[in-house]
Amino acid sequence: MTDLDLDTTSAVPVRRPTILLVDDSSLQRRVLAAALRNSPFVLMEAASGEEALALCRTSPPDIVISDWIMPGMSGLELCTALRAEFLDDYIYFIILTSKTGTDELALALSLGADDFVSKPLSHQELIARITAGERILSMTRQLRQKNRLVMHTLDRMRRMKMRLDQDLAEARRLQLSLSAKGPIELPGWSIHFDLEPSGHVGGDILGTFPAGGGRIGLYSIDVSGHGITSALVTMRLSSWLTGGSPEQNVALCKGIDGVRMLPPDQVCARLNERFLADHDTSHYFTILIGELDPATGRFAYCQAGHPHPLHRTAGGEMRFAGQGGPPVGLLDSVQYESGEVMLAPGDRLLIYSDGITECTGPDGMMMEEAVLTGMIERHAGAHGAALLSAIRAEVVAMLHGAPLPDDVSVILIERL
Repeated sequence: MTDLDLDTTSAVPVRRPTILLVDDSSLQRRVLAAALRNSPFVLMEAASGEEALALCRTSPPDIVISDWIMPGMSGLELCTALRAEFLDDYIYFIILTSKTGTDELALALSLGADDFVSKPLSHQELIARITAGERILSMTRQLRQKNRLVMHTLDRMRRMKMRLDQDLAEARRLQLSLSAKGPIELPGWSIHFDLEPSGHVGGDILGTFPAGGGRIGLYSIDVSGHGITSALVTMRLSSWLTGGSPEQNVALCKGIDGVRMLPPDQVCARLNERFLADHDTSHYFTILIGELDPATGRFAYCQAGHPHPLHRTAGGEMRFAGQGGPPVGLLDSVQYESGEVMLAPGDRLLIYSDGITECTGPDGMMMEEAVLTGMIERHAGAHGAALLSAIRAEVVAMLHGAPLPDDVSVILIERL
């Protein structure tokens, strides 16, 4: 049985309702008992309000029929005491009275009495009042049972949610462990990474791999959608781009001088072909994948549906590189194009997902590229992790406390 499998077939044990007759007159109690002799009820008797209250504490009845005027505790005082003490198990209270004034009867009802029977007694009226009370009690018991069932279900759902949250937190740690964390520090170079899923897990992932000859392969992937399915796709894709051998990594091949990276446009074509062949899913992904040659400063890349990388020169000029291109996994036999950026000393290149430029604030306006360039300009003096922290802080501030609407991932390449 799972956490949500509930046994709704268990029958409530059949029980005879109990009636407590309360009257200081033994004759009146005998009259009441005689009227109910052939009824299906179990009868109890008490000669005073105090005795009745003590009896209710040990054996709570279903219905109390009490005289109004009694020495010591009156019928209404008994009713008030029962209402204050028995909050969970409702006791139906019928008052016996010779009073006929509407004000007095209204007082009795306002103090907790459910019904009243006028003296002298009419047996038919008494049975009818008791039958009405039993119907109400039956509905009350059914509602209480259903309420217990609802509370039991909610408790199980809370426990399931706690376990699910724990599993998702573990999945988040696993996904972040598969993503590049860096930084990568080389003579004259610094590469930093930042990834923040919008939920427990997300559809963005960053990666790096050796491309041969001292060159570095870098990629930023953004799978469509959010949540667990997108995260599973990102982990599958990262496995295709992991390792330094062509047998493990679809971006690599063997050349005459050893392992090297394929031209980035061919890598995207390979990924597109393999994704369409291996995945029966409505998901697709955007990617910017490239090869950095630290010796020359050349960064050759392919932009497949991913935002244009931002190139800031040492002199402060900013331009968005790339020609765009279709996402991966939508159409067969798609042509992709490679581009390149030459990074001079002091230059930096920002590769990011659309979780930044399409971040929407409370006013409904997206950040867009112009806002991003202004952000980079404001923090031009920051480098590496400090610059990525400043970018994230501005994105969070733009949301005014709202959660991230999309995953945010950034690669910052700086030539020092």
